[in-house]
Amino acid sequence: MIHVERLTKTYSDLQRGTIVALNGLTFEARPGEIYGLLGPNGAGKTTALRILSTTLKPTGGRATVNGFDVLTQPSQVRRQIGFVSMNTGVYDRMTAWEMVEYFGRLYGLEDDELKDRMEELFERLQMNEFRDLLGSKMSSGMKQKVSIARALVHDPPVLIFDEPTTGLDVLVARALLETIVQLRDHGKCIVFSTHIMREVEKLCNRISILHHGCMLAEGTLEELRDRHHERDLEELFFQLIHQHEQMVRHERARGSQAVLPA
Repeated sequence: MIHVERLTKTYSDLQRGTIVALNGLTFEARPGEIYGLLGPNGAGKTTALRILSTTLKPTGGRATVNGFDVLTQPSQVRRQIGFVSMNTGVYDRMTAWEMVEYFGRLYGLEDDELKDRMEELFERLQMNEFRDLLGSKMSSGMKQKVSIARALVHDPPVLIFDEPTTGLDVLVARALLETIVQLRDHGKCIVFSTHIMREVEKLCNRISILHHGCMLAEGTLEELRDRHHERDLEELFFQLIHQHEQMVRHERARGSQAVLPA
């Protein structure tokens, strides 16, 4: 469903030179599973997801979503995905119903199909009690439900969640995670980024651990625990991060020595 091969993204900075946001990322996400991208801030998670959602172009490598190339077929890719993040906008002057309807029309849904789909979503996500509430009056939990509904309105096979629980209280976050599990059980292919270990343990079928744009490890939780001889995910995570930082420092030191004058 999602194929990512040696995906790379670099930026030029006048002071720091070339910045590598993604360095040869490769993974595959399948229908009916949640694939997790786990890493600290700056690991490259959001960069990868922005490339998959066609809002950012890769510097190198290739990615396809349901067979469509993110670089050469962006409009087809956008029809295949729903995207939810902590920054998904909710318009202050539109009601919940108007907002979801607006995005349904953008996806080209006909009136009868759109109305039926919205009635189903508002019932499933328990949104009917605030369907006529303006965005400016909504709580953070209500806004997140609207974000999910607008991502689901065209019934995409692929869903991308970029740290969606950030800023939510514990009850709203729990309800959101339960919704994501239900979507997986309905056969959706889900990519879920987070820096929260508990979310990974609760949700993800397979994960990649990222740091400074590099994939440090990939597999199921059990595979990673067995491979690295560490049962505690948090300890495993910090172990990999520490090893990677040591390696980077060593390579930088070697590079500095190589350019010293004779």
